[in-house]
Amino acid sequence: MRKVLTGFLIYGLPIPLLLYSLTVGPSQGLVFADYWDWGKAALQGDIHESSTKIYMLNNIIENVRLPRVLLTFIIGAGLAASGGALQGIFRNPLVDPYVLGISSGSAFGAALAIAFPLLHINVMAFVLGVASVVMTYSFAFSNNKSSIVAVILSGMIVSGIFTASLTVVQYMSDPYKLQAIVQWTMGNLHHASWDKIETAALPVGIGIVGMYLMRWRLNLLALGEQEAKAVGVNPTADKATLVALATLTTSTSVAAAGVISMYGLFIPHLTRMMVGPDNRKAMPANIFFGGSFLVIIDNFSRSLMDFEIPIGIFTMLLGAPFFLFLMKKNKINWV
Repeated sequence: MRKVLTGFLIYGLPIPLLLYSLTVGPSQGLVFADYWDWGKAALQGDIHESSTKIYMLNNIIENVRLPRVLLTFIIGAGLAASGGALQGIFRNPLVDPYVLGISSGSAFGAALAIAFPLLHINVMAFVLGVASVVMTYSFAFSNNKSSIVAVILSGMIVSGIFTASLTVVQYMSDPYKLQAIVQWTMGNLHHASWDKIETAALPVGIGIVGMYLMRWRLNLLALGEQEAKAVGVNPTADKATLVALATLTTSTSVAAAGVISMYGLFIPHLTRMMVGPDNRKAMPANIFFGGSFLVIIDNFSRSLMDFEIPIGIFTMLLGAPFFLFLMKKNKINWV
């Protein structure tokens, strides 16, 4: 029974959830019967011959809700897969793109592109995301070694540097761009569109597919470098490839939806609770459950109040206590 429930939560939930999410949002005067009529008209191809209400509903779903739901699922899947990959690489349950500074670096790059449009926002986010990883590694390594504490502290330092730099960009921006940057840094999906999906789907898809294909190598890397070399794996090359894929996925997600904090931290833990530590099962679980769970959070963010609450606030409120819980559970020695 537990396996059936787990399988449904991971693989059976996405389709009905995505369909339900098309009905979530401000829509005065619309009831379930209207969505039912719209569904029948859509299947029969009679949208343009339907009533004004059905035609209006089709426009809302097709141009507002559907791109938002799809973009949310794509970003949730990418962030969860990136978090799972990074935790496997570092063999550290406290690691995620936010803790390592990737999110903050990408946010700074994207904000630069918004305020001073010299390069494409995705390019700037990726370049600064890579720079944040390099800085974190450089600060953490001493005598060709690093500890869990050093990696986490280095990531926090790098994150602080880029957050401060982002504040400088905000200070120098004109009021209109400042408002856009502030809303975007809180994690916001209300500007989702088909154009954003076209921009984000390919890079995030490449990252997700790459990490999925390398999921069995994560199991070998979790054994340690010497053990991985003993079975013919090049741990340095594999780690570099996986970090690059995770950075590509995270930076593209940040460019599309802003900073969605801590999401890559707690979702991999939830999936491991459901399917175990084997990355061959955990990675696809991260992809499907990660996408679904972010859609659920987004449904709350746009329907809980009369106004929309940025999704990054929800993920931080969920992720921060989870981070503290993991620190206590794993009994991290800070000395």
